[in-house]
Amino acid sequence: MEFGKLPDISKVDFSLPEDAPGTAKSLRKYNKSEKFHFYIGCTGWSMKEWVGNIYPAGTKAQDYLRAYGVQFNTIELNTTHYRIPDLATIDKWKAETPADFRFCPKVPQILSHSRDLGLSNPAFGLFCESVAALGEKLGACFLQVPPHFGLNSRNVLEKFIQHWPKSIPLNVELRHESWFNGESSEAEAVFEQLAAAEMGTVLTDVAGRRDVLHMRLTSPVAMIRFVGNGLHPTDYSRIDAWIPRLRQWHEQGLQEVYFFTHEPDNLLAPELAKYLDTALKAFPEIESRGPKNITSDSSGQMSLF
Repeated sequence: MEFGKLPDISKVDFSLPEDAPGTAKSLRKYNKSEKFHFYIGCTGWSMKEWVGNIYPAGTKAQDYLRAYGVQFNTIELNTTHYRIPDLATIDKWKAETPADFRFCPKVPQILSHSRDLGLSNPAFGLFCESVAALGEKLGACFLQVPPHFGLNSRNVLEKFIQHWPKSIPLNVELRHESWFNGESSEAEAVFEQLAAAEMGTVLTDVAGRRDVLHMRLTSPVAMIRFVGNGLHPTDYSRIDAWIPRLRQWHEQGLQEVYFFTHEPDNLLAPELAKYLDTALKAFPEIESRGPKNITSDSSGQMSLF
């Protein structure tokens, strides 16, 4: 992910911001759950570079999703940004992933990057029908509006929120600076509308745009897109800082987290995912599943450890 990337991160303050004022209010609507469901994933499964490390040696391309599902329990499904999958494809994805796996499809670009967010496009209904077919394997869709979509377009977003099917979970990612300039009552009104519709937000933790890490939750489902810097030491310290904040939110009412690790070319993203999952094991209330390294024993059999 190139958004917010910097060639030099030496002067970046990576500390997590304070919670937005409305976050606690939004979470208080929900009862604290006994278990905290934590989903960890990357942005795609078509990674031949993972064969022999994350995927067993000899894994064929047609088996990548099956191998991915063994290692991760969610995915930031970017393929839907470019093409709406047909029902046969949906059925194939469901069949090749474990029962605890959750897909998080990105709203297609033909909708998210159109002037009315696709409300007048028949593809709106087609996409909703497609992802609804994922059934219990649907995590949360996410709407990533383009960088130029500012606060002056809030009426369009408000209409989208009103028309989005309540049966399909959705988180919204905002990027334009105007959403985060001070305490705008207009921006807060949109966040309040998301909260009323029980739709969530997306928090992006990236070096060059600390403002998009706005810490405004509007639902019991948080979606975090974590952008690392080639396994720089700060990648790990930033992961460490997220865990107490997320546990705090769980105490306030947060029930689920979708945490997606990004690294350059995504080659190293599983390493951060492994680090996060290992760290979470210290907390019995958190249910998580992350990748493990694959090794071969003296007989040549592949195993996870």
